[in-house]
Amino acid sequence: MAPALCRASQRMLWLACLLPLAPARVAAEVTITASLVADDNGSLVLPASAHLYRFHWLHTPLLLTGKTDEAFSSTIRAVGNTAGDFPVSVWVTTADCWMCQPVARSLFVLPITEFLVGNLLVTQNTSLPWPSSYLTKTVLKVSFLLHDPSNFFKAASFLYSWDFGDGTQMVTEDATVYYNYSIIGSFTVKVKVVAEWEQATLDAGKRIVQKTGDFSASLKLQETLQGIQVSGPTLIQTFQKMIVTLNFLGSPPLNVCWRLKPECLPLEEGECHPVSVDSTAYNLTHIFRDPGDYCFSIRAENAISKTHQYHKIQVWPSSIQPAVFAFPCATLITMMLAFIMYMTLRNAAHQKDMVEVADFDFSPMSDKNPEPPTGVRCCCQMCCGPFMLETPSEYLEVVRENHGLLPPLYKSVKTYTV
Repeated sequence: MAPALCRASQRMLWLACLLPLAPARVAAEVTITASLVADDNGSLVLPASAHLYRFHWLHTPLLLTGKTDEAFSSTIRAVGNTAGDFPVSVWVTTADCWMCQPVARSLFVLPITEFLVGNLLVTQNTSLPWPSSYLTKTVLKVSFLLHDPSNFFKAASFLYSWDFGDGTQMVTEDATVYYNYSIIGSFTVKVKVVAEWEQATLDAGKRIVQKTGDFSASLKLQETLQGIQVSGPTLIQTFQKMIVTLNFLGSPPLNVCWRLKPECLPLEEGECHPVSVDSTAYNLTHIFRDPGDYCFSIRAENAISKTHQYHKIQVWPSSIQPAVFAFPCATLITMMLAFIMYMTLRNAAHQKDMVEVADFDFSPMSDKNPEPPTGVRCCCQMCCGPFMLETPSEYLEVVRENHGLLPPLYKSVKTYTV
């Protein structure tokens, strides 16, 4: 029984009308079958004799070319010469009473077109969970299936013009071709079918008749997830920002899951950070707070397959920077400068209060200014250089210009003559 059924029920019986799987063609023969079956879940049993019922057909303007009656079924063959939608009806009566009420009837519309009827079938050895999804770099089998239940085109020759949607075209006499897509994406494969044959004319001659049809099928080509390329550091210090780049060798969209572990182990379900990725690259960002050995465990999957990858990294404590000494160095040098200023001002005030001028050694300081202690100089150069004079001698030069000659840090011994 064909998929297309027309039903009408009466007296617990219904009539099944078999239609072609697709519209018929102009000047093509079609086959229609009607079957009488019980419609009460099997509780009603039809009589064993097949001669108790008669099938009556109404098919005008289709031309009847044959009729066959069997047990509880009837089949007719008809030819349509013009395109259009034509109603076909059938009813069943008892064999001995044509004028009695029908025990079942059915009515359906038969579409007739002037074009070829068929469809494209695309197959591949690998099956995918989504319709019209196929793998790249794997051979596709594309076949055109002509719908010709009456074998009307048995004497016709066919020509097929193929367009695979990626710029590739070909012409064949075979209804099946094999093609390999090398890139991912969505494509539409098209074929134009031309059928040609000789037909007798009314004047006993012959003429060439041609029928055509255009057919297409949508394809989505994808790649398996063959691996993950990880680019990133393998050694880093704590509190530094780390960026790891993931490059996926497969078709997006992807479901990516990652987690840091002490060891490189596969990820279990629900123990990682899920991320949806719509491209073939993704950046992971992380800041380590504790030193140690770590491993990035990464899992990715697309509609076809899944894969795992690992990336080891060692985290070291942050090295001690010179800035750590900035505050103590600045404090130490400030205290030293304050002490020098204090001693300078104290000696200057003491000089004014002296009543008797002694025999001082008032020789000026040497042009060679004494340098500060080594530790202070190093500390100053390391952490206070941008904020002070370049050398201690420059600072002492400024002090000497502002305050004149500094008195010695010791008192001269007074000498008396008796």
